[in-house]
Amino acid sequence: MNDIATPAALREQAASLRLHGLIEHWSEVMAQPEQAHWVAQMLGWEAAERSRRSLERRLRDAHIGRFKPLADFDWTWPKQIDRSAVEELMTLAFVKDASNVVFVGPNGVGKSMCACNIGYQAVLAGHTALFTTAGQLLGELAALDSDSGLRRKLRQYAAPDVLIIDEVGYLSYSNRHADLLFELVSRRYQNKSTVVTTNRAFADWGEVFPNAACVVSLIDRLMHRAEVVRIDGESYRAKEAQEREAQRLAARSAKATPTRSRKAAA
Repeated sequence: MNDIATPAALREQAASLRLHGLIEHWSEVMAQPEQAHWVAQMLGWEAAERSRRSLERRLRDAHIGRFKPLADFDWTWPKQIDRSAVEELMTLAFVKDASNVVFVGPNGVGKSMCACNIGYQAVLAGHTALFTTAGQLLGELAALDSDSGLRRKLRQYAAPDVLIIDEVGYLSYSNRHADLLFELVSRRYQNKSTVVTTNRAFADWGEVFPNAACVVSLIDRLMHRAEVVRIDGESYRAKEAQEREAQRLAARSAKATPTRSRKAAA
């Protein structure tokens, strides 16, 4: 048996793993040193495997998908970004306070990347998280015909510790969409954390939800005790596309050079 885990700790671990048969025979198992050592090892393996599967399941359920790790982000590319604020958000202190986060900036500057990293860190820390786009979220809610179905879906979106709503402002929505988003934000208000990415300043949200009476109240609840991170600059995706194109051209040029040399020699 290892030096760290005491018999009491091992029994507690077995109970947490719901190994009731093992607990029933605990005294006779622990009476034999070799067998006790083997049980300690098995409990460690089982706990590690369950933890790994739980993490995989929670990451799958979060729908975060593929994203660039924050460690690979080029902080020198944006014209404006508060790196210390973004890195502080990765500590998830805002989740304990059930406060919100809003990333504001033009297309391709890293808003979604930052939001996905927050979601990933939240899952690693044992929180529940869910990533969705504004279009997917509002389209799904608006398509529900029955009140019971809508209430059930709202409860589903209200449940995660961290809800990431991506791309608010890329489309315009009806008053019903605005009311649904207001209802969801209100349910999560001061209970759960919501992370939003948007390419529109809040003053322009009236264009995203034209004629919607709840826009001011929606922004008020979303902004209360929220961390707002503004990112400005040229599209990082466009930069990477240009770099890939330059690499392809260089590779083609390198392949063509030996061929030209052989022809010249002939």
